[in-house]
Amino acid sequence: MPELQSIAIDDRETTPVTHTFTPRSKDNGIGVCGESSGVPLGENTLSISMRRAGTKYKGRLRMAMPVVVTQTIDSVDSPLVTRTAYADLQVTFDQSSSTQERDNLIGLLADALGSSKTLVNGCLVDLEGVY
Repeated sequence: MPELQSIAIDDRETTPVTHTFTPRSKDNGIGVCGESSGVPLGENTLSISMRRAGTKYKGRLRMAMPVVVTQTIDSVDSPLVTRTAYADLQVTFDQSSSTQERDNLIGLLADALGSSKTLVNGCLVDLEGVY
């Protein structure tokens, strides 16, 4: 069982930026990590969980990336979340699945999210429909 720990992941900027998510909380088997900006409001978050449901194991990885702007009211600046991007990945494995089967599925998913995969990238990044 992995301990809730920091995770560093790269974005797709021209010069990739490493985002470090550090542990925030653990409750009911859900671990939450956040990318600190100094202000908790608008913090990027990543949550991970795995639970057993009958003969299945259900894993979930969620991310939220809010966009924060500074609003000024009566000469007082304060942060304001204007929108948030969400990702929600859920996997289900049978209790008889092998480590290799699970590793292959996760590897295929990771590769499918590569920027060179035009079907997935066109839909999820460029907001295009499938035709």
